[in-house]
Amino acid sequence: MNSLLKIQVAIGVCLWGLSVAPGLAQGYPARPIRIITGNPGATADILTRQIGRRLTDRWGQQIVVDNRGGAGGTIAAEITANAAPDGYTLLMGQLNSHALAVNLHKKLSYDALHDFSPISFIASAPQVLVVNRSFPADNWSQFAQFIRQHPGKFNYASSGYGAGSHLTSELLKQIAKLDIAHINYKGGAAATFAITSGEASAGFVLLSTAMTALQSGKIKPLAISSMQRFPTLPNVPTFHESGLAKFEASSWFGMFGPASTTRTLVGLLNREIVDILRTAAVQQDLLKLGAVATPSTPEEFGAFVKSEILKWREVIYLAGIQKQ
Repeated sequence: MNSLLKIQVAIGVCLWGLSVAPGLAQGYPARPIRIITGNPGATADILTRQIGRRLTDRWGQQIVVDNRGGAGGTIAAEITANAAPDGYTLLMGQLNSHALAVNLHKKLSYDALHDFSPISFIASAPQVLVVNRSFPADNWSQFAQFIRQHPGKFNYASSGYGAGSHLTSELLKQIAKLDIAHINYKGGAAATFAITSGEASAGFVLLSTAMTALQSGKIKPLAISSMQRFPTLPNVPTFHESGLAKFEASSWFGMFGPASTTRTLVGLLNREIVDILRTAAVQQDLLKLGAVATPSTPEEFGAFVKSEILKWREVIYLAGIQKQ
């Protein structure tokens, strides 16, 4: 083989190696991968299917979505915590399973920090503070002023006791010094309907649940809980813009493996998932769900989970919410 041909062959081999997904180059995955998530049709489930479909396209191995609903994602988390750390069982974790449940349950069958290997932040879904259309406020400042003028006379709806919308409201009460009562509903749709009908005055809702009511004008958006405005609601300011600089809260989702998953597997999965999250098509799909893609390193995601546990622990303590 002459020198020129040797060089051409070498270049061809290198290019072939670069074109193969890192996981396939190391023999992974060699069989279907299971990603455990919560209820079918919920945001976590839809996100799992978005990521899973694209991993299947890349790897040629089936991604099996295993729905284990109930208990706010804690059942799915428990199963993952007890699975083999071989990269074939993953979890689409969320705010409740890894930050709220830790602080709300006396006995939890897993340790949110030590029983999992963080892989990547997936998405963040901000909440919007909305009021009934007859409520005499069109922005956050007017709302806060009115509530302070009428302490204890108005209420807010949440999607459940200890749910993200409940605790986000309690955080707002603590920071803004508001006296407003809590009404507990079964799910975001029920809470949104209560605000729409006037049974409740206000509440935090996810865009995926309340977009129809927002677009029809049945409820009024006052401010969004993220640090940046949301692309599909560009005219709704953040609380930071509205003068409440310390307030920020969002529902979030992220991929985990069981504890002791090797750094090689974690790194491989992270690269693939981050690459998927950075595509325009996925980002647009997430916006339709009321979420934004938030790719990260495993270390960044792990640090974020820890900070969320501490943040909501304080909120729950100050609100006087007892562990169940």
